[in-house]
Amino acid sequence: MDPATLRGLQAPLKDQYRTDPASARTPLAATGECDGDAVTCTVAGWAGPVRAGLHPATGGDGSDACSGDMLLEAVLACAGVTLRSVATAMGLDVGVVRLRAEASFDARGTLGVDAAVPVGIQDLLVTAEISGDVEEDRLERLARTTERYCVVGQSLREPARVVVRRAG
Repeated sequence: MDPATLRGLQAPLKDQYRTDPASARTPLAATGECDGDAVTCTVAGWAGPVRAGLHPATGGDGSDACSGDMLLEAVLACAGVTLRSVATAMGLDVGVVRLRAEASFDARGTLGVDAAVPVGIQDLLVTAEISGDVEEDRLERLARTTERYCVVGQSLREPARVVVRRAG
């Protein structure tokens, strides 16, 4: 996609959101189900159902997806789409882009072994390697802007609120 086509697609949306800010509030949803005795949750995904379970570091056997890995996949997908959008808007030919997300978690926090240990991923790093010939200062701007506008990455700044209630 070229910058003019992208701007053409986004301009009417930006105009609408400027004149009617409430219309920019975009709902998102995901569904999942925990059924049976297994410590798993099957999530409806774009490519079909994905069963998530305990990571081996917390008692799983590795046969189910790890929700931490799924989180990194979501961050990576968002960062990749955002990077491509920003690169297009900047008129950069980044060529082929290979992305990797890395983080770690301390299982002591998740398992309640030590209350002082944080629960959650730490040191999340998304690395994008491009094949295109782009000046260093433009790469830095591309990275900063991608980080700023990556919805999933920015969403990690505030923890999710969890509500448990009876069905029906």
